Amino acid sequence: MALQDVIAQTVTGLGYELVETERSAGGLLRVTIDLPWQPGMPYGQGLPITVEDCEKVTRQLQFVLEVEGAEYRRLEVASPGIDRPLRTEQDLQRFVGEVIDITLKVPLGAGSGASEAGVSAIRKKFRGALEQAEGGWQIVWSDAPPPKPGALVSKKRAPVPMQVLGFRLDELRDARLAPLVDFKGKKQPVAG
Repeated sequence: MALQDVIAQTVTGLGYELVETERSAGGLLRVTIDLPWQPGMPYGQGLPITVEDCEKVTRQLQFVLEVEGAEYRRLEVASPGIDRPLRTEQDLQRFVGEVIDITLKVPLGAGSGASEAGVSAIRKKFRGALEQAEGGWQIVWSDAPPPKPGALVSKKRAPVPMQVLGFRLDELRDARLAPLVDFKGKKQPVAG
């Protein structure tokens, strides 16, 4: 059985979701776990991964990897963190409505119509709110800078147009939750 399959079977057998497995220089084997998600459960409603969860998975993986004869020097089990990678359709469904960062495999082409909407034809990286769209996914954002704290915003001022980019999972090089930290209890604006 392949190492990835052994790790996945062990992690799911303990009641966790395997987010990713990574091998690094120096023999480091990094395993990222999360709690399983059920469709319809809003993000942030579940409990976060704790140190005890990571210890439990580490102990079991050390045993299983020794039995399998897997070669590694150091095992690291961790939570996905605030910039969690989004790899599957289920990951995207789980985080609908959240702000994400995506990197396209290929820049937008001039024929895509994106440059006409104010988006550079060579742009590959985007940040916006994730939405499900017909035939795939989309992110929505505004390139307008957020108002300065305490600044008065005129109600007569025309709203800045929102931009939309549709994509499929196979068009992405990378997708992650945007690491937005709210220290003051105010909602972060969606930025481009």
